[in-house]
Amino acid sequence: MKTIKYLFSLAVGAALLTISAQAQNQSGVDSTGLPGDNFSLQGALQMFQNAASPEAFEQAINTEGNRVNNLDLDGDGDIDYVKVVSKMDKDVHAFILQVAISEKETQDIAVIELEKTGKETAVIQIIGDEDIYGEQVIVEPDGGGENARLLHDDHINNSNLSGPNASFDYEAPAIVVNVWLWPSVRFIYAPGYRPWVSPWRWHYYPAYWKPWRPYSWQVWNPFRIHYHRPFVVVRTHRVIHAHRIYTPYRSTSVVVRNRHSASVNNYRVTRTRTTVTGPRGKTTTVKRTTVTGPRGGKATKVKVRRH
Repeated sequence: MKTIKYLFSLAVGAALLTISAQAQNQSGVDSTGLPGDNFSLQGALQMFQNAASPEAFEQAINTEGNRVNNLDLDGDGDIDYVKVVSKMDKDVHAFILQVAISEKETQDIAVIELEKTGKETAVIQIIGDEDIYGEQVIVEPDGGGENARLLHDDHINNSNLSGPNASFDYEAPAIVVNVWLWPSVRFIYAPGYRPWVSPWRWHYYPAYWKPWRPYSWQVWNPFRIHYHRPFVVVRTHRVIHAHRIYTPYRSTSVVVRNRHSASVNNYRVTRTRTTVTGPRGKTTTVKRTTVTGPRGGKATKVKVRRH
C-alpha cells in the first residue's frame, strides 16, 4: 500500500513538473540574461497611464510595490533610481527614463514618445534602449486599459504576452489607441505645461525613496508578466517626430556596456526566410527566428505568411 502511494506521489510530482515546464516554455518566461529583463516597459506605460503628471509617474516607477523596476545596472546590490527627463517640441513629447551610473555617466532605459494627432487625439509608445534590451523594443497600448478610445482597426493580435524575450512573436496590434483621456496626457497638454526634468542625480535622491535588493528572476518574472495583457510589442515606430526629438539626447554608459556585454553579445537573433511556391502558384513565406540565450539554449519561433 505504501509503495502504491509512493509511486502515485512520484507520478503526480512528475506531472506537475512537466506542466510547469511546458507552461514556462509556452509563455516564454525564460530570462534572456539581458538587463532589460529587469525593467517592465509595459509596467512603465501602465504607470504613465495612471499618473496625474510626469512627476507622479517618476515616483510610481520607483515605488517598490508597483514592481516595475528591478534594475541594478551598476552592480552595487541595490535597485537603481530611474529618473525622468522631458523633451518637447510644441505638441510632441519625449520622456526619457534614465539611470545615473556614476557622477559622470547615465544610461537610458527607455523613452516614452507622445504625439498629439488631432484636437482630442494622441498616440503613445515606449521604446526600450538597445543597450538594455539587446535591440529596440517598442511597446504600445492595445486597448486593454481603461480610459482609452480607438483610432482605427489594424491587424489582429493574438498575443497576451510580450516583453524583452526575443522568442515572443511580434504582432501588429489589433487597434491603435487614442490616449487623450489618460490623466498624464491631459496634464501634459494643458495650458501652461512646462517640461518635467527630474532634479535627482547620482547619490542625491528623494526622501521617499529607499533602494531595495533586486528580486530573483523566479520572484520577479510573475510581477513583470502581470503588466503584459493591456500592451503589445510591435516593430513600427508610430511616433516619428518624438523619436527624432529624443535621438540627439540619447545617453549611454560605458560601464553598463562593458558590464553587460557578454549577455548582449550572446543575445543573437538570426532570421531566415524560405519561400515555397505551391502547385497552384501560391507562395508561402516561412520565417524562422532562432534565439541563442545566455546559457547556450536555443528557441525557435516559426511564422508562416501566405501570399
